[in-house]
Amino acid sequence: MTLFLGLALVFGLVFGGFMLSGGKMDIVLHALPFEGMMIGGAAIGAFVIANSFTVIKSALSGIVKVIKGSKWKTKDYQDLLNLMYELARIYKQKGILALDDHIEKPKESEIFKRYPKVLKDHFATDLITDSFRMLSMQFDDSFQTEEIINRKIKKHHHEAMASANAIQTMADGLPAIGIVAAVLGVIKTMSSIDQPPEVLGGMIGGALVGTFLGVFLAYCMVQPISGRLKQIEDEDAAFYHVIRDIFVAIVGNHAPNICIEIGRGNIPTRMQPDFYQVEASQKELAPL
Repeated sequence: MTLFLGLALVFGLVFGGFMLSGGKMDIVLHALPFEGMMIGGAAIGAFVIANSFTVIKSALSGIVKVIKGSKWKTKDYQDLLNLMYELARIYKQKGILALDDHIEKPKESEIFKRYPKVLKDHFATDLITDSFRMLSMQFDDSFQTEEIINRKIKKHHHEAMASANAIQTMADGLPAIGIVAAVLGVIKTMSSIDQPPEVLGGMIGGALVGTFLGVFLAYCMVQPISGRLKQIEDEDAAFYHVIRDIFVAIVGNHAPNICIEIGRGNIPTRMQPDFYQVEASQKELAPL
């Protein structure tokens, strides 16, 4: 929701300051629809040319992410720790074969179904199940395991950042597009050079709205949206790093509660459950 607060501050203070200083909004409002159509049309058209439909769709979803904020909350991290604890406990006490039904059919697993938000995230579920599959194939080198999981996370993160990078590219181009619109306004003004000064002044002011609008949209709206989306993607990626850290600890043959504590220590601070919360939740889980 910080998006709406930021937009209110930007519009209120920029245009409020303009009017308080004696600026008149009539020229701006008169030119805004036409300049906005040129700048917005050129920016959106260039965005469509430069990106695949997958990235365009992802960018639209990214704007929704900016409104909602990070996907993973404190409760989700707690659920992840509980899920990984249950899986690690079964593996430690009963062996990898006891996990077959849960790993091969997570949507039918009673353990996974207790944590629906984690299960709904395809990458998180695949990361967990694929990692245990590697373990079932005797791939138990902790250093190589960490490297393989890191590559998967890096690939996923690179794909997730495509929308933010595309929005940033649009922001970079908007000031130049604003100049294009302003130049067209100057051309229109020069074709009416025989008009009185007050008319020419209004036309020049309208042309300058194009430059203003391009810079305003770039640095006060589009670029901040891109920056916030990058922050959110980085925050959400921490969820998968916790899965990696716990699984590497499992491969290292540590006790389940130690594996979970290693993962808990790498949860972002503001969403990190404390040690006693995790310990209490583990005690509440059904015994094997």
